[in-house]
Amino acid sequence: MRMTMINEGVLQDLTREDLYKLIEMYSKNWMALDGVWFQSIERKFGMDEAMFHDAEAWKRYTVIEARRIKDFLDLPDQAGLEGLKKALSLRFVANVNKNESILTDNTLLFRVNECRVQIARARKGMEYHPCKPVGLIEYSEFARIIDERITCECLSCHPDVTDTSCSCSWLFTLGE
Repeated sequence: MRMTMINEGVLQDLTREDLYKLIEMYSKNWMALDGVWFQSIERKFGMDEAMFHDAEAWKRYTVIEARRIKDFLDLPDQAGLEGLKKALSLRFVANVNKNESILTDNTLLFRVNECRVQIARARKGMEYHPCKPVGLIEYSEFARIIDERITCECLSCHPDVTDTSCSCSWLFTLGE
């Protein structure tokens, strides 16, 4: 049974172009909320406490997001790297970060070329977000939900940047 949205009539009246703009705005709003709560904890309790809560939030959120995208795409249990590539492209952050995915036989290289979080922190004169520990949770768990055979390795991410041509890069490998 399909649930009716309260504003369904409003959405149906929007043009395709306006719907794309709305998705982009929703994505920016989501990212702003993520940053606002994080910076609130960071200001009051410090980076370590903020990172703890960020990791706890991402442990749960990334599983929810991955399951919903997997269901939306009607992906099989073992969707492989092709399924992961499709799923990564539908994440909220994919609408506001510039990224690329390079698929080979057994690996998927995912690079965030421009990260809205890091750009915003730099604009505010803040240190870069040390997102590697949370990124490992986020990307590993997301991939595991799409296909439990996929493992994730961080190639470059703050604070361990090894590739300055992007904000971060992740390598997904399909195992047996």
